[in-house]
Amino acid sequence: MTASLIDGTAIAADIRATIKTRVEELYTATGRRPGLATVLVGEDPASQAYVRMKGKNSLEVGMESFSYKLPADASQQEVEGLVRDLNAN
Repeated sequence: MTASLIDGTAIAADIRATIKTRVEELYTATGRRPGLATVLVGEDPASQAYVRMKGKNSLEVGMESFSYKLPADASQQEVEGLVRDLNAN
């Protein structure tokens, strides 16, 4: 079996285009846009960069983006409570 190269950038662009079309179809049908909520606990720079990219990517395909930040000392109950509230919305 021979190896073949794939163009990950092109594949990602196709996926984003498909998602953007589906988001617009959903918005047209319902008047509501899907959204992505992120929860960042603490100040880790790598996590902050990851969350920023998720927000940027969401907006690029026409979705809403919601970012929630909790302090590093947030309790497990606080984090779970926020996630429960987001799931219920």
